[in-house]
Amino acid sequence: MLIVALLTFTAVMLAAGALFFWITPTTTEQRLQALAPTTDDRGWTETAVKLVGPFAQLSSPTAGIDATPLRLRFLNAGIRNESAPLLYFGVKTLLPVIAALAVYSLMLASGTTDSTQLLLCTLVAALVACYLPNLVLRWMASQRRREIFENFPDAADLMLVCVEAGMGLDAALGKVTEEIRIKSEALAEELHWTNLEMRAGSTREKSLRNLAARTGVDEIHTFAAMLTQADRFGTSIGESLRVFSDDLRHKRQMRAEELAAKIPTKMLLPLVTCIFPAIVMVVLGPAIIRIVRMIMPMIAGSI
Repeated sequence: MLIVALLTFTAVMLAAGALFFWITPTTTEQRLQALAPTTDDRGWTETAVKLVGPFAQLSSPTAGIDATPLRLRFLNAGIRNESAPLLYFGVKTLLPVIAALAVYSLMLASGTTDSTQLLLCTLVAALVACYLPNLVLRWMASQRRREIFENFPDAADLMLVCVEAGMGLDAALGKVTEEIRIKSEALAEELHWTNLEMRAGSTREKSLRNLAARTGVDEIHTFAAMLTQADRFGTSIGESLRVFSDDLRHKRQMRAEELAAKIPTKMLLPLVTCIFPAIVMVVLGPAIIRIVRMIMPMIAGSI
């Protein structure tokens, strides 16, 4: 019996260990998974492209997507997938039809029979749905530009520290990319693309111009122009970065003060519509009730 118990215990432990090592990936597998592209996202994208791709031809421009300003808007929003234009124009084609059918069905179900009202509401729903992808893309681009603007002063300070420590500008950009990734993934991604362009043989001026165009932030345009002029005229990059980072921090502080100054104006509407009526009812409510109780018998007696 003891031998049987030992064999059973050994078999269970071996099975549990095998299951653990089978479920837990090894270090090599983890590295390969990190280097390999995500198949789930790719599979989802391919499925979506197959579904809406045929409809994208109805609303897509005749010229190439690279020749249109929409390509720059995609870059400002951080979208670099090759299938993004097909998905965008496919959704832009299908969404108005779906919205119009949904509104028409809901109005019929609610008992609306007026043909003019049905047609007007259906057209309005289709029009709103047609411009909805534009609004979403613009919102994504604005959020990304705001994130880059708020974190770029810290990146400029890190770059200044690296340059004053004796590092070259290219090495400083690489170091800043590694450090700023903890705080802002969008800014780190753009700086990483700039490093890749310079490593691929592109000039620093062209890479910085592309960085400014991809981000759409005015301060990065100024940054690119400043570094380009420093290279051309041989001025100190450290001094230029110091002046630029001070000005950038001042702009960020002014922006924060401007947003803080707008808070009382934005709070005015909720105060007037929600809080002040409640305060008036609490303060004047008992007095109004007492006055009504005193006056109403007098009015009734006089009548």
